[in-house]
Amino acid sequence: MKSAAGITQKADPPSITSQVEAGRLLLTCQGAWRTRELAAVERQLAKVAAGQRSSGLRAARLDIEQITALDTAGALFLFRLQGALKAAGLENEITGATAEQARLLDAVTENACQATESDERGAGLINVIILVGKSSLTIAKDAQLLVNFLGQTMTVLALSLLRPWRIRWRAVFRHMETTGLNALPIVGLISFLIGLVLAFQGAAQLERFGAQIFTVNIVGVGVLREMAILLTAIIVAGRSGSAFTAQIGSMQVNEEIDALRTLGLDPMEVLVLPRVLGLVLAMPFLAFYANIMGLLGGAVMTDLVLGISLSEFIIQLRQAVSLGDLFVGLVKAPPFAFLIAMVGCFEGFRVSRNAESVGHATTRAVVEGIFLVIVLDAVLSIFFQVIGI
Repeated sequence: MKSAAGITQKADPPSITSQVEAGRLLLTCQGAWRTRELAAVERQLAKVAAGQRSSGLRAARLDIEQITALDTAGALFLFRLQGALKAAGLENEITGATAEQARLLDAVTENACQATESDERGAGLINVIILVGKSSLTIAKDAQLLVNFLGQTMTVLALSLLRPWRIRWRAVFRHMETTGLNALPIVGLISFLIGLVLAFQGAAQLERFGAQIFTVNIVGVGVLREMAILLTAIIVAGRSGSAFTAQIGSMQVNEEIDALRTLGLDPMEVLVLPRVLGLVLAMPFLAFYANIMGLLGGAVMTDLVLGISLSEFIIQLRQAVSLGDLFVGLVKAPPFAFLIAMVGCFEGFRVSRNAESVGHATTRAVVEGIFLVIVLDAVLSIFFQVIGI
């Protein structure tokens, strides 16, 4: 810009100020919004938009009456500022524009929207790759945090076993009751029905070969080695694992865990250890009960479909299975219980200070618990098969 004497004058630098006016955010833009000057205001624009996420306001107005010069780059900056405010939850409008500025803003908005739509259509595969990459990084970070929590849990458990008088046994027995005794009805019902299904499907297939008596073998091996303990672990993950997350998450929201630390108490020792020990001690009994109910369901179905009496079922069962089959199922119970309790407590501690995150953490606890249980079950099944058990 030149004065009357022909001397070049420096343009007014762009700036933006904010204030609240009648319950609405007012953003006043000043100076020359052109390509050369915009670098100075770029960071200021980002801070203004990001600072409104928790402001509680729902509307904004951009006053550009005091803008002395505006080119395409400046109009694009205003367009992006509007998008950032909308993403922050503020409906907004631009006021004070001259006729020439309004035409420029309309042209930039139209072309920017078309370019965005074209980019979205053309970059579909790239977006998928980016999403997969971000998800992979998130999973890797969560896995690292879970391994760290596993180390803390193992450390507290080892120290507590060396000093058993420090264990809160009353809390342990209470969690054994809630996770074990109170789960007997649903575990028993599911196991009984699984025994029925296994026997019915096995009889239908073996009938083709006239070998219906081996239905007992299918029920015995399937229930004792895999189905009973796996379904019990899934039920416990959905029932007790989610409960652990909700309990600890609610304490996190109410700042009760911070209060424990203020009192000099270790949350791992007070909250995690009783839940882990309670579920680990209760799970083998649940697994054994599930075995009995699953075999009972198979016996009832073979009696109804094949006419195999209970005494014949027991005789064939003794020939079909061994103590090794029972051992394989029961030995999986403690590690399954440890995984479920640890994941439930881990997600509970990750809850942020709002009620919505409790629901998200509870969902993650159930999904992660079931996933880890199935993976561990596959590993243990292969291991036992390799060593000949």
